[in-house]
Amino acid sequence: MAEPRTNSTGESLLVTLDRGCGEPLHRQLAAAVRDGVRSGRLRRGTTLPPTRRLAGELGVSRGVVVEAYQQLVAEGYLTSRTGGYTEVAAAPAAQSEPATPPAPPEPAVNFGYGRYDVANFPRAAWLRSIRRAYAQAPNERFGYLSGRGAPELHVALSDYLNRVRGTAAYPDTVVVTNGYAQGIALLVQVLAARGARRVAVEDPSADDDLRPLARASGLEVVGVPVDDDGIRADLLDDVEADALVLTPTHQWPTGAMLSAPRRAAVLRWAAERGALVVEDDYDAEYRYDRSPVGAMQGLAPELVAYSGTASKTLAPGLRLGWLVLPRSWVDDVAEAKLLADRGSGVLDQLAFADFLAHGEFDRHLRRMRPIYRRRRDVLLAALAARLPELEPAGISAGLHLVTWLPPGADEAAVVAAAARRGVRVNGVTPYRLSPAERGGLIFGYSALNERAVADGVARLAAAFVDLRRS
Repeated sequence: MAEPRTNSTGESLLVTLDRGCGEPLHRQLAAAVRDGVRSGRLRRGTTLPPTRRLAGELGVSRGVVVEAYQQLVAEGYLTSRTGGYTEVAAAPAAQSEPATPPAPPEPAVNFGYGRYDVANFPRAAWLRSIRRAYAQAPNERFGYLSGRGAPELHVALSDYLNRVRGTAAYPDTVVVTNGYAQGIALLVQVLAARGARRVAVEDPSADDDLRPLARASGLEVVGVPVDDDGIRADLLDDVEADALVLTPTHQWPTGAMLSAPRRAAVLRWAAERGALVVEDDYDAEYRYDRSPVGAMQGLAPELVAYSGTASKTLAPGLRLGWLVLPRSWVDDVAEAKLLADRGSGVLDQLAFADFLAHGEFDRHLRRMRPIYRRRRDVLLAALAARLPELEPAGISAGLHLVTWLPPGADEAAVVAAAARRGVRVNGVTPYRLSPAERGGLIFGYSALNERAVADGVARLAAAFVDLRRS
């Protein structure tokens, strides 16, 4: 690989000379440059300042710099180029690094959840939005913003969510975050500051972000079982919690949709206890075999904190998320956001606002739905042909599905056997708070093309054969 080249002719060189130590100045300068090369601070190809300019900066005669440079050229540390430029010629001495164990090989097929098809990111449309954002943004947007984020995005998000998700969002109730992870962290922080003691979650659920945050804030996490109609709302009467975190539109990981009667029961429970319902609407834009289902927040905006993110729809690397909050929560969450990082980057906020306002987000989703649906269909067909004993669930929406294992099957053994066949697939058990009789496998398919999906299921079928033989 070619060494990076840095043209520093218009820059300074940090050198400290001690005029009282008795050592000639040209030797001090040569030693400083030599040490910079050896340490790697001055990389090969870096152009040093011209002798006249460096002499002026250091307050020495030009002859001091010329003599130092000539000595370093003779030693091989520097080289002179046509036009008077002087470059670093040597690389730092190689340093031995402690031996590290080799990384485990990547699986041939990865059904892990949380991987998305970022190759389909709409670069051209996003670039147009960035250009318009740069051209049209008021100057003050490039200063410090409030903890809620860019006003343009508040308007665009509330318009979009009210139109597509049926929320009751207003621009002044939106707080922009760095993805879902920061959003839930801010809510946990404010809950703890308000004296909350316990947070309830679905069981099973993806609590990778929530559980450690809650524990660090002194909050207890309790689980409420989930069945085919979502969280068991009939068990909530026995749950004393200050907040309940739900994925009602497409329960993670089972894929269940919270039924209308249970939604009403959850909201009654929250109203009676003064609890906050946190609605994680993580992948509602992707639906294949059912009509769209509105967000719970639209039913009770003063009881529900709605959380959304662009990670599943555009790209996780954007770190764009949002909360639509009850008005009594907005100021506290915005203040917590300011304390956390002084606010999210403004350019991506403005670009996303433009992206929403110009209908590019809708177009992107319309383009991606059939792509993901084809991958899901190939997965279901392959499972039916090769592993009919697995029972798929949660297939009508989202970017993953679950298959329940036959009674008595060892989930951990299946996951390990799949790994030996080059397939990564996660079990459901690690996401449970309480044990269950039946195991399951989670198939994330959004980042795999149809050929990889079929190959993965074939490898998994071979893993089941291995288990039966053993």
